[in-house]
Amino acid sequence: MTVSASKALFGLDLPALGEVLAAFGQKPYRARQLYDALYKGRATSVMDLTTFPLTLREELVAAGWEIGLPEMVQTATSVDGTERYLMRMADGETVETVWMPDGDGGERGDGSEAAAEEADEVDMPQTIAAPRRRDTRNQGALAERGFRRATVCISSQVGCAVNCQFCLTAKLGIRRNLTAGEIAGQVAAVLNRHGIRMGVDRINLVFMGMGEPFLNYDSFIGSVRLLTGGIGVPESRMTVSTSGILPGIERYAAEAVRPKLALSLNASNDGVRERIMPITRKWNIAALLDAVLKIPLRPREWVTFEYVLLGGVNDQPVHAREVLALLAGIRAKVNLIVWNPGPGIEYTQPDPADVVVFQKMLIDGGIATYIRRPRGRDIYAACGQLKRTVADQAPELVVIGAAAV
Repeated sequence: MTVSASKALFGLDLPALGEVLAAFGQKPYRARQLYDALYKGRATSVMDLTTFPLTLREELVAAGWEIGLPEMVQTATSVDGTERYLMRMADGETVETVWMPDGDGGERGDGSEAAAEEADEVDMPQTIAAPRRRDTRNQGALAERGFRRATVCISSQVGCAVNCQFCLTAKLGIRRNLTAGEIAGQVAAVLNRHGIRMGVDRINLVFMGMGEPFLNYDSFIGSVRLLTGGIGVPESRMTVSTSGILPGIERYAAEAVRPKLALSLNASNDGVRERIMPITRKWNIAALLDAVLKIPLRPREWVTFEYVLLGGVNDQPVHAREVLALLAGIRAKVNLIVWNPGPGIEYTQPDPADVVVFQKMLIDGGIATYIRRPRGRDIYAACGQLKRTVADQAPELVVIGAAAV
């Protein structure tokens, strides 16, 4: 299912904007002005398009055209500085988007510029009260608040159809896909909230929110083009996570402009993976790894394998040995994620000692392995916890506007 966004300017590419303005008798150069204002300028109102004559702005408004960014209707702030937003689309559907100042360490070891920035900061304390080094070379909005970078986690669908058994989002089921403009619009809304200056502030994006990006592939890759060519986020600062949608991985491999890839492995064999990730019945681990091997990786690029550790399910030495066998010969790094609890999900967190042993076994076996820093657990903003929380379910929420869910 898709939403009608016929009067939303945000989300249209340059040719489409040209068609809109041609209907108002405008010359082609106006389309470039509008494109830059929408994406580089992150305009929020048609009347703010000051490169246009007032009469043209009034004509656009009278015809029903609007910028069409998602509306940030609720926000919750964690003790660690993470913020979770409830974003409302034009049809009233909502998704969640997360802002993580200083990120969660997910980029470490993936060969990117973001990874290099993290290289000397492994496992540094990340609390609001802790003093942070000021980067005098960076005088953007982040540096002014003492942060080195920030990560925005964005959603690609309203709900999710994959049904991973350890994930709260799975309980929503799938309602509809987001459009390219709705996906990229989450980023624009968050950057506007924090006064981010592209080219000055260091921003990383992860397609790891609600939904499976590769089950909404056209909109996902359309949003990537808007984010890179329009807003100005380099592809090297984006990561897309997939549960293992084989056709999507194959399409991704052929893209000229693409984010880094993170595959949610989460098990060391098909038996365990099928129990916790039913999608395995359609595409098993061997098929997914074969597809990954065919991706033409860029110099110094590594594929990330995400592994959610579930107590007593997939966290024992036998599982670590199986992971080593699976990833042999792949330019791979592993992010271990200690499972983030959620109501109604009957799993347990692994014993901390088991986490240490698991990580050491992978490292000793030659695979760079990192433990992701959990961010925003107290506000249900961590990995696997997004569920369109509303005010009566989470009293810590600060209501910005009336939410429709």
